[in-house]
Amino acid sequence: MRNYLLYIISIVCSIASYSQQKNVEKDSLDGWKTQGKVATLINQAAFNNNWQGGGTTNVAGNVTIKFEFNYRQGSLTLNNRFLADYGLTKIKDKKFTRKTNDRMELNSVLSKKIKTTNWYYSYFINFKSQFDKGFRFVKIPDTEEEIRIEETRFFSPAYIQTGPGILWKKSDLLYVNMAPITARMIFVDNQFTDGEEYEDGDYFGLDKGETSRFEFGGSISMYAKFTIMKNISLENILNLYSNYIEEAYNIDIDYTMNLQLKVNKYISTTLAFQAIYDDNATRGFQIREILGFGLTYTF
Repeated sequence: MRNYLLYIISIVCSIASYSQQKNVEKDSLDGWKTQGKVATLINQAAFNNNWQGGGTTNVAGNVTIKFEFNYRQGSLTLNNRFLADYGLTKIKDKKFTRKTNDRMELNSVLSKKIKTTNWYYSYFINFKSQFDKGFRFVKIPDTEEEIRIEETRFFSPAYIQTGPGILWKKSDLLYVNMAPITARMIFVDNQFTDGEEYEDGDYFGLDKGETSRFEFGGSISMYAKFTIMKNISLENILNLYSNYIEEAYNIDIDYTMNLQLKVNKYISTTLAFQAIYDDNATRGFQIREILGFGLTYTF
C-alpha cells in the first residue's frame, strides 16, 4: 500500500511541477467568481443473435455536475467546489439496473495569504456521501436467481472532515493543503450495524449499534489541472488521511484523474479514473474507470 501511495504522490508532484511552469494564472479580482459545468456521457453496445465474437448488449449513462463559487477580498479567499456524479447501466438479460457511479462532494477552504508568498493560513471543510442505494449482487445457488443486498444508501456512509492547516497555492489550478489537525466524522444508518451477527468494525469501522464514528488525524489534499495540448486537459485530485487514534500508518487514499478531450463547445470525450484505499470499507483498493462520449455545458 505504501508503494502505491509513493507512486501516486510522485505523479501528482510531477504534474504540479509541470503545471507551475506552464500554467500561470492572473490574480483574480475581489468579489465572487463562479463557474459550472454539466456533462452527460452515454455508452451503448448492441449484438444480434448471430454475433459470434462474444459480447452483451448494454446501455449506460452518466451525469456529472461541477460547480465552483469562490470569493476573494484582499488577502482573504474562500474556495468552494461542489461535485455531483451519478450513472446507471442496463445489461441485457440482467434483472436489475446497476449503478456505475454515485457520489456527491463539497469542499471548502478558507485561507489568508501570508505576506507576499504563495503560502496561506487555511481552514477546510469536506463533505462526501452518495445519492442512491448501493447493492451487492449474488445468485441463489439452487435456482441461479439473482438477488441484491443493500449495502449503502444516502448518508450511509457520509464523511465530514474539518481542520486548520497551511495552504500552498500557486493558482486556482494548482495547490496543496496540509492539515495536521483534522477531525473526521463518519455517519451510517443503524440498520447496517444492528444485526445479531454484526461484529465491531465491520461496517466502515463502526461498533455494533452505533451510527457515527469520530476520528482524529491529519490530512493532505492536492489539486492540479493543466492543459496537455489544445483542447486536452488533465485534472488530478488527491486526498490523504491518517487516523492518529487507530493504525496511523494505514493512510486512506482517494485519487481521481479526469482527462477531457474537447471536440467543440458542447461535445467532449472524458476518461475518469478513481482509486480509493480505506481499510474501514474494504481491504484493498477500490477502482473506478469511466470512458465516454457526451455533451458538456459550461456556465
